[in-house]
Amino acid sequence: MPRPLRIGYLVPQFPGQTHIFFWREVIALEAMGHSVSLLSTRHPPQGLIAHDWSQDAIARTTYLGHIDPIHAVNALARLLPKGLMGWIASEGPRFGKDVLIVLAAASKLLAEAKAQKLDHIHVHSCGRAAIIAALCHKMGGPTYSLTLHGPLQDYGSGQRFKWSNAAFGTIITQKLMDEAIEELGDALPERIEIRPMGVDTSVMKRKTPYKPVEHGQPMRLFSCGRLNVVKGHQDLMSSVRQLLDMGVDVRLEIAGEDDAGGTGYRAELEAHLKQLRLQDHVKLLGAIDAGLVRQKLLEAHAFVLASWHEPLGVAYMEAMACGVPTFGTDAGGVSELIDDGKNGILVPPKNPSVLARVLRDFAGNPELAMRLSTAGRAHVVENFSSELGAQTIVRMIDPDSVTDTSAEEETTPETAEA
Repeated sequence: MPRPLRIGYLVPQFPGQTHIFFWREVIALEAMGHSVSLLSTRHPPQGLIAHDWSQDAIARTTYLGHIDPIHAVNALARLLPKGLMGWIASEGPRFGKDVLIVLAAASKLLAEAKAQKLDHIHVHSCGRAAIIAALCHKMGGPTYSLTLHGPLQDYGSGQRFKWSNAAFGTIITQKLMDEAIEELGDALPERIEIRPMGVDTSVMKRKTPYKPVEHGQPMRLFSCGRLNVVKGHQDLMSSVRQLLDMGVDVRLEIAGEDDAGGTGYRAELEAHLKQLRLQDHVKLLGAIDAGLVRQKLLEAHAFVLASWHEPLGVAYMEAMACGVPTFGTDAGGVSELIDDGKNGILVPPKNPSVLARVLRDFAGNPELAMRLSTAGRAHVVENFSSELGAQTIVRMIDPDSVTDTSAEEETTPETAEA
């Protein structure tokens, strides 16, 4: 019988609008029989708390980021004899500043780890949350691991310190793996694997067949992603304007909010929308619940995200899992998910005209739409299930804690009848 693990699961600013894949992984870990203690740095802005599971997650989460001089002093007293000043000298002044900011959080994490008797802490970040887990470990806390979700330069100082002290790591794409090896070399842990985040394909699926655009009806497009310039929503809007000018009737809905909870980049998008005279054709839905995201996907003829750079793209995965023809940009690691012309369509980033022409051709090609619907779903089911990420974490913490399901698969009703 595999040994159940007590796993700390540390995600910054949890639960945010894009954190559904973390929640799915937690549920998968618990379904495997392991105990998960949710940990975070601080609450997200109110405008980004959108899911029906968000309040349950908040109630379960221990937040470490509150200012606490006593915990900071305790951490400093523990770490100075262990070489704290040497680590700062090696990593530089920015790292020293980050360490001072997170000292109290590291001490709180140590206390929580001891109280919960955690076997291991997995950090879904390589930013300050990784420093918190590393300092906790240096003070006698449990081992920890990291997942890299984007370019290393996006995650601040002290990368060699964070990675060299980790028990293992996972990286979501081969492209990011190659970059990490080039930049960090022997600072990476011996055990490191490529493992994308995934989706719950048992939930993200269709109950009714996909139907392509019908002649005389508007093409319904859906997009989902933070309202940020790099997500390319402004380019997608420009494509919609061009489609309308070509005589293609189209409706676009965009789910997501800016990082300020609606007071930031959203204003620029609203101004762009008005300038293009798209008020009757484009709607900004704000941060919406995962259930409504699924509903919007199932209503759409196509999913489009015109991101300038995307490490991989869980939003693409969700659309493909729902059998929605998916359009992305050939940027970042997206080509490791979407095989252009086979299970989705890739276009160059920052090029609304190309995107408009491709969407125009798609609207008149129901055979292509049906093929992309089927192939996209099959690809995600095989390679990007949320259970695979949970299994990887458990296997790398303790290989003996992974249940061999092969025998169970051989005795399902279908195979028994065969």
